[in-house]
Amino acid sequence: MAAAKQVMPSEEPLSPFSRLFSMPGQDCFNIITLGCKTEGNAHAIVEGLKNTLINHPRFSSILETGLGEHKVKAKWIPTIVKVEDHVIVPDIDPNIENPDQFLEDYTTNMALSPMDKSKPLWEFHLLQLKTSYAGSVAVARFHHSLGDGMSLMSLLLACTRKTCDLQALPTFVVPKKSNGMHICWSLIAWFWFIVKLLFHTCVEVFKSMVIVCFVRDNATPLKDKSGATISVNKFIHRIFSLDDVKVVKNAMNMTVNDVLLGVVQAGLSRYLSERFDLNKTFKSRKILEKNNIYGVVFFNLRPNRNIEDLAKMMEKGSKSRWGNSIGYVLFPLWVRLEEDTLEYIRRAKITMDRKKLSLEPIFSFALLKFTMKVLGLKALKNLVNSIFSRTSVIFTNVVGPCEEISFFDHEISYIAASSCGVPQGLTIHMQSYVKKVIINLAVDHNVIPDPHHLCDLIIDSLNSMKSAVVERDSCKLEV
Repeated sequence: MAAAKQVMPSEEPLSPFSRLFSMPGQDCFNIITLGCKTEGNAHAIVEGLKNTLINHPRFSSILETGLGEHKVKAKWIPTIVKVEDHVIVPDIDPNIENPDQFLEDYTTNMALSPMDKSKPLWEFHLLQLKTSYAGSVAVARFHHSLGDGMSLMSLLLACTRKTCDLQALPTFVVPKKSNGMHICWSLIAWFWFIVKLLFHTCVEVFKSMVIVCFVRDNATPLKDKSGATISVNKFIHRIFSLDDVKVVKNAMNMTVNDVLLGVVQAGLSRYLSERFDLNKTFKSRKILEKNNIYGVVFFNLRPNRNIEDLAKMMEKGSKSRWGNSIGYVLFPLWVRLEEDTLEYIRRAKITMDRKKLSLEPIFSFALLKFTMKVLGLKALKNLVNSIFSRTSVIFTNVVGPCEEISFFDHEISYIAASSCGVPQGLTIHMQSYVKKVIINLAVDHNVIPDPHHLCDLIIDSLNSMKSAVVERDSCKLEV
């Protein structure tokens, strides 16, 4: 690590998130779990990383921070990377009694342990452990100052190849483009789109500012420790069928994201209902009817980079723009007991369509950046804490490869991702991979003592929705 140091030109974190995450003690990590079908080979992973990941400037540099008058001055300083120091292979008993529980505990301990900032802020842990879903597991930990979750996941996938063609990069589902129309109708449609965009932007931004400044989630089992310090201390993940999601999606003529948001709302409604019945300290279950529970949904703001471009970036050591470029929207959760389970999806679509047809994600990013530049780091930290303290859930959804891939000769069984370091009691991350959806819950165990049960309720809600649409369609056919 004793390489000559020089400041990299134009290599400062460009977003307010990067500056915030570079503060001492403000550690936030992205955790990505790769389930492998076969036993792990540490040598193959080390050699693969030498030829790919460390060629990216941010992964071969040390983050140096120093306190300025109003903000943190951060510089990325190039260094020589010894990849072997970043790939950890713990000694694990192959006959361990409960490997799934061991993986949960190991991931949690890894996420909460401090990272050595005298070297680049990333590491891989290779666990020779057979679980319910994999023959071995690789867990990657990236400091959030390296980049946001979307960019880090994309960069990691650029290190993989298709199992059917070891020279080909993964492919992803491309959204269908609308058919062309007459130029006159195109102009009318474009004008109407602008009108709706401006209207929804004004409405949604106003609502967002009211929530941040004045509104706070009602006391629920998701936020039952007012004023207490909340931190993630438990990670779990489960796998269910993407085909089941698509059955509901196609029947409802909606998107996969609409279905997943609806499933989460249904699962949370059932979970909160049960907790209210058990915990008599809350006033009544009528809280479920007030619809005053909010979630944070993150949006990727950078233009979608091609996996090919990311692969070339690592090959050539490109110093193109990198970092954190994410906005957020405040999403009112439809948390109540509905007789028609499909109502959760309809409500999710109505709300999310308004959010998508607004500039709220861009405004939120601009607000954070403005606060950082004008009012300083302390004000930014207070604003971020205000946002998270007034909400109960973080939700993210990432589309994964539609074909099976391998990671340095390791065939991948599943991909699970999450993050820790934010003052939130519950983070729900959905990740698709081929015909699977992996749900990863990051929770504060003091707030949600039974995360496995919550996960079961979310998956059961999907099964109920699938049964409902199948029954509805069969009734239509009979008529």
